[in-house]
Parts: sequence; C-alpha cells; structure tokens
Amino acid sequence: MTHLLNLLAAIALLVWGTHLVRKDTLRVLGANLRKVLAQSVNNRFKAMLSGIGVTALLQSSTATALIISAFVAQGLMALPAALAVMLGADMGTSLMALVFSRDLSWLSPLFIFFGVVLFISRQSTNAGYVGRIFIGLGLMLLALSLVRVSATELTQAEAVRMLLASLGSDRMLEITLGAVLSVLSYSSLAIVLLTATLAATQVVQVDVALGLVLGANLGSGLLAVLTTLGQPVEARQVPLGNLIFKVLGVAIMAPLTSLWLRHVPHALTEVATVVVLFHLVFNTMVGFIFIGLTTWVSRLVNYWLPIPVRTNINGRQRHLDPSALATPSVALSCAVRESMHQSDIVETMLRGVVDVIKNNDEPLAQALQKMDDTVDELYSDIKYYLTKISRESLSEKEGHRWAEIISFTINMEQIGDIIERVLGDIEKKKIRAGREFSDAGMLEITQLHGHLVDNLRLGMSVFLNGNLADARKLLEEKTRFRDMELAYAANHLNRLSDNTLQSIETSSLHLDLISDLKRINSHISSIAYPILDSAGALEPSRLRHSALDAHTSRVGKPHAASKHL
Repeated sequence: MTHLLNLLAAIALLVWGTHLVRKDTLRVLGANLRKVLAQSVNNRFKAMLSGIGVTALLQSSTATALIISAFVAQGLMALPAALAVMLGADMGTSLMALVFSRDLSWLSPLFIFFGVVLFISRQSTNAGYVGRIFIGLGLMLLALSLVRVSATELTQAEAVRMLLASLGSDRMLEITLGAVLSVLSYSSLAIVLLTATLAATQVVQVDVALGLVLGANLGSGLLAVLTTLGQPVEARQVPLGNLIFKVLGVAIMAPLTSLWLRHVPHALTEVATVVVLFHLVFNTMVGFIFIGLTTWVSRLVNYWLPIPVRTNINGRQRHLDPSALATPSVALSCAVRESMHQSDIVETMLRGVVDVIKNNDEPLAQALQKMDDTVDELYSDIKYYLTKISRESLSEKEGHRWAEIISFTINMEQIGDIIERVLGDIEKKKIRAGREFSDAGMLEITQLHGHLVDNLRLGMSVFLNGNLADARKLLEEKTRFRDMELAYAANHLNRLSDNTLQSIETSSLHLDLISDLKRINSHISSIAYPILDSAGALEPSRLRHSALDAHTSRVGKPHAASKHL
C-alpha cells in the first residue's frame, strides 16, 4: 500500500510541476508568445514551426490550443493557420518528452535550489516567476526519478504483475486508458513520461506502453475539446479540428505498432527512448501528412460547427471571449475593446444632450436615457469578466492594466448615470415646463458641453494608448474646466441681478446643469490617475505643508490646552 501511495504522489508531483511550468511561462512570456503566434498566420509551415516553439516552452499543447482558439474567436487568425499551429504544437510537446525521458535527475536539486532562491528574493517580478519555472522543472525531474523508484518496488508484488500483464491483449483498452489518464491529469506530456518510465522499469510491456502513448495523444485532443465546450463556436473549432487529426493519426498508427516493435527496439538500448521516440514519430507523421489538409479539415469543421450569426447588445458581436481567459494578455485586450464600446455609447449620450436642449426633443431624451441601461450592462459584464482572470497569473504591467480597465469602466458607468439624470431634469424642468435658457446662458452651456466632449475623447485616447503627456493634459483640463464652471455660474448670478426673466425661470436647472457637467469632467479626468500613478508622476498630497503647518501653529495652543481639561 505504501509503494502505491508513493507512486501516486510522484505522479501528482509530475502533474503539478508541469502545471507550474505552463502557468508561469504564460505569465512571463504570454504577450511575446501571442505575438509569435499572431505573426505566423500567412504561411502554414511557419505556423507549424511557431507551434513547435511555443509548446516547447509551455510544456502543453492544450495551453497552446486555448490561446489559438482565442485568436480564431476574435478573428485574428484563420482556422487553417490555427490548425497548422496545433500540428506543430503536438510536435513541440513530443520533443520535450524526448528531452525529459533522459536521466536528468541530477539537475533536479540544482533547478529547485536556484528557483527557490530566485523566487523568494524577487517575488511578484518576472525574475521571481522565472524562479517558479525552474522549481516546476526541478519537480518534474524529481517526480520522474520517484516514479522509477516507486514503480520498481511496486512491481515486486505478484498481484500487480498479473494485473498489468492483462493489459497486453487489447489495443483499444490501452488507447482508452491512456486517453482517460491524459484527460484526468490535464497533461498528455506527464502521461507519456510516466508511461516511458513504467516501461523502462518493466512495470508495463513496451507493446502496452505504445498503446497508452497513442491514447495519451488522443486524450490531449479530447481534453481541449472538453475544455472549450462552453465557449463560442469559433473557440471550439480549433480543438475539434485538432482532434480530427489525432483520431486519423491513431487510426493510421495503431496497426503499425507491431512494425515499430519489430525493428526499433533492437536498434535502441533504452526502453524509455523507444516509447518517447514513438510519441515523437507519431506526431511528426501526423504533422507532415496533414499539413496539406488543413484547409479541407477546416471546411469539415465549419460544416460540423457552423458559426451562427450572433448579435448581442445593440446588434453587435461581443468582445468578451471566455476562451481568452486562459491567456491573461489576450483577455485584457478583449476587455479593452469592450470598454471602448462602452465609452462610445457614453459619448453618444453626451453629444445628444445639447440637441435635446436646443430642440426640446423629448423622444431623443428618452432614447438617450435608455442607453444608460446598456452602459450599466456593459459595466457589469466587463467587471465580471475581469474577476475571472486570475490575478496571480498577471505580470506587474498586466496588473496595472487590469486596474486601469476597472477604473475606466467605473467612470464611464457613473458618467452614464449623471447624463441620464441630467436628461430627466431637462425633460421635467425645461421641455414640459415650456421654458428656455437665455441666449447668453445657452452659449455658455454649449461651450462647456463642447469642451467636455473634447475631454472625453482625450480621456478615451489616454486609456487606449497610455500616453503620459496626454494624461497630464487631461488632468490639467480638470482645473481649467472648474474655472470655466465658476465663471459661468457667476455670470448667471449677474443675469439674475439684472432680472433677466429667462435666467430666473431656468436658474435652478442652469446651475445644476453646469455643476453636473463639471462632475462629468471630474470622472473623465480620473482616467488619467492610474496612468500617472504607475509612471510615478503624481504627488502624494495636494496640500501645501507650509501653509498647513502655519495654520496648525496658530491653533495649536488652544488644542493643547484642551487636552488638560
């Protein structure tokens, strides 16, 4: 029983090490890997090579499948190119299996020691995440050595030998078992390495090991399909096409395993090498046979999974792609695109305010007020989408961007609420009451409104591009707008002193309106704060300490005396 628990613990450690390497590689190199994959869309062979390189780093073809699925769902990559990337991804994970099949256990303590020192000394930085990658590699090598030891001891039991011997007569059983283990462990690489180790220690026969390897390859394709079941159709097409390749590959290679066993084991002395080399040959064969059929398979996938014409808010396709959540950099880009749509609606509402005032257009006022429901819905959707992105998987720069998106959407939602209330007041106090602003008052409101629209556009640009100079300019506009609001309020009071009838009738609405416009401008100016803060361009406090100290010294004695009462 102890030997079985040791073996299970070693397998769990192998899966965990693979998970660490995949997760932290995405954290450190996610944006760069995305660029490499995005630049390979024009040539299928280049796409296949990029898949090999990316998957060799990620240690997981499933992770690559999720990234590529997100690209296809966003229209950044065509399906045939994505399928070519996946053919390369399977070859990449096979190459890593060949590397890890060597006895590299002597590197395990070195990797773990170096990784722990790097992680503890540089936590929450890219260097610290690289340390976690080294820890994962060290754990994988340690786990493989533990599997060898535990498996050797476990096979001394006669019952275990009899159980394993029963697997040698059913190829379908072996393939099914390998596929199930691959899905359960979330890593075909871990299962292939485990199988090679078990074969090397004579726990399973080489013939059985080859069947398990075929099953592990089939399981990795099935795992990607299962992972994306709840995603949009576009995101499910890539895993389905890759699974078709794997099914056809297994159907071709399964009858040829006897030919492999007849010739290859005699040329190689290490059993583990025979197993992982079979894994590499299988995926290489599938890659080069089917690289010319990616267009045909993509047509078949489109026939089985046709893309429906879907619309959502305002009759448009949504940008919040759930399949992109596995890659934080892609998910943040999706959130930015949806946030820009939210700001476009807010701009439409804001621009319509003056038209409502000038034309007393009550139907337009009601239509614009209804648009606030869309702004609120978008805010909720973006916020919920961002909460599903693992904060631990974000780099420091991505963490700042995450906060900027949240801040931006909050400001847009609050601006929408203010505009909705302003439009309601205009309906009630001006349109239905049959009142008009004075010419001077209307001119001031129009000037404030035009300035506000310009600031909103500048704020959207600051959010999208993060330009520091524009962020400073936007913050300066807050002071300028406040001065304009004070000046126009004083002008209005002067008109009241002159007993201007129109000014008297609309006084409450006029003052509330310019105050609300100033509040909107304050929310727009807030867009600059996260950008300026991350650049270290903000002071801790706006208080003048010299003036504050002088005031404190003047009032200090009475306060001091009061302490003794």
